[in-house]
Amino acid sequence: MGFASMRIILDTDLAMGAPGSDIDDGFALALAYADPGIELDLITTVNGNTDVESATILTGELVNRLGIKDVPIVRGASAAYTRPHLKRTPADNVLALRDSARTPTGGYAAVAIAEHIMAHPGEITLVAIGPLTNVAAALLLEPRIAEAVKEIVIMGGMFFGTMSNRDMPGEFNVWVDPEAAQAVLRSGAPQRWVGLDVTLQARLNREHAQRMIEAGTAFAPFAGEFTLAWIDHIHALYPGNPLEADSCAMHDPLAVAVLTRPDLCEFREVTVSVITGEGEARGVMITDRREGAEPPAANARVAVSVDADAFTEHFLGLITGL
Repeated sequence: MGFASMRIILDTDLAMGAPGSDIDDGFALALAYADPGIELDLITTVNGNTDVESATILTGELVNRLGIKDVPIVRGASAAYTRPHLKRTPADNVLALRDSARTPTGGYAAVAIAEHIMAHPGEITLVAIGPLTNVAAALLLEPRIAEAVKEIVIMGGMFFGTMSNRDMPGEFNVWVDPEAAQAVLRSGAPQRWVGLDVTLQARLNREHAQRMIEAGTAFAPFAGEFTLAWIDHIHALYPGNPLEADSCAMHDPLAVAVLTRPDLCEFREVTVSVITGEGEARGVMITDRREGAEPPAANARVAVSVDADAFTEHFLGLITGL
């Protein structure tokens, strides 16, 4: 009997390849491609870690490096719903990669997401590792995808703690577009959230980076060098933080890893909402954890713990063997 791969759409604000930009979204794409239990059907891009044009170019560059063929890339939202005036423009060093990067397929990410899910009801898992603008727009275009999607797996939120930055009180992906996050939470779609409660524990250190550099593949040495550069970058930003001195968090790859390794995280059903608007609490998650005879109806499953060592071995085993 053949093994049925999990078919996914990956919605990403990929920035790997741009100097000084986060690397975990690129690792998430690489992990999805390397995992034999995952079949990449579609990649869509969104504004977040970088502007959507850069995300699209860098995604096209990375799929070439990884050798990913015949997977469409569709460009998505350039800004959050309530912040169209904050649309950003790509840097010259990213624009210089446009000619060598895979050219995106025409169309709009939200339309492509809705059409693909409706064409394959019950078969597609939507993995969102950036702000949820495209996902919310797809749900607005076609509300039936809430029932047709197999699951939405989201890297975002902090559910059992608080952020340390009053200028960005919510986790980044939710803070960028909390209105979109609220729309997804209210959609009724089956959804699993992998937030900072667990992703901050899933880390790569300099030894792991060296292990990638020494791997005999086309991607791993490149990935190892970027990992070292990113660790140096965040250490310079947060010199007094011992956690950031010699390691970096793998937020987005953990959300991909739980697709085929649900044992890596423990999940809890909870009722979640998010604070929207422009106030000081923008993007903060409100998690109702009441228990008893009549607990509130849950609208999401959220990760509450992680086996960080098992994740790291899973991740490195697949990335170094690409």
